[in-house]
Amino acid sequence: MTKPSICLFCGSRPGARAGYAEAARETGAMIARNGWRLVFGAGDVGLMGQVATAALAQGATALGVIPVHLLGRERNGRDMAGTVVTEDMHERKKVMFMNSDAVVVLPGGAGTLDEFFEVLTWAQIGLHAKPILLLDVAGYWQPLLALVDHIIAEGFAAPSLRGLFRPVPDVSALEIALRGALPGS
Repeated sequence: MTKPSICLFCGSRPGARAGYAEAARETGAMIARNGWRLVFGAGDVGLMGQVATAALAQGATALGVIPVHLLGRERNGRDMAGTVVTEDMHERKKVMFMNSDAVVVLPGGAGTLDEFFEVLTWAQIGLHAKPILLLDVAGYWQPLLALVDHIIAEGFAAPSLRGLFRPVPDVSALEIALRGALPGS
């Protein structure tokens, strides 16, 4: 049986709070501890780099996926072994998603929101049933959760939208949720 793979979407910047990087490192170590494979954006910057560095240092395997135009921006020296280079961002998301069993979203900016909403939309229209988990570090995702609730309240989505993803408060809760959702865990 192949080991479960975790698709990780997060910021290519470190964010304003030290807790974001700490949670990223804890997430990487947790993925390694469970013997799961990390599927990530292949960068060695920001939270993405923190997760990957921690996971790889603890012995995790990883698949990095990066579009050619970001090689010089997000890739500052990490070995290219285990990396897929794509033509564009859309292909990057698709390759990452197709090579994973679950999606974990850490704090991030516009790119992270794009990634989250794309996999959420795919779930909404029935293209997948993979778990989508938001790591709500220091309440980072609370405004997003309020927006989703507003979208539902205003009639632009069914209440079932809220059930297509799950916020978790910390890495311990994330680990429990993944163990319960992943095949063979």
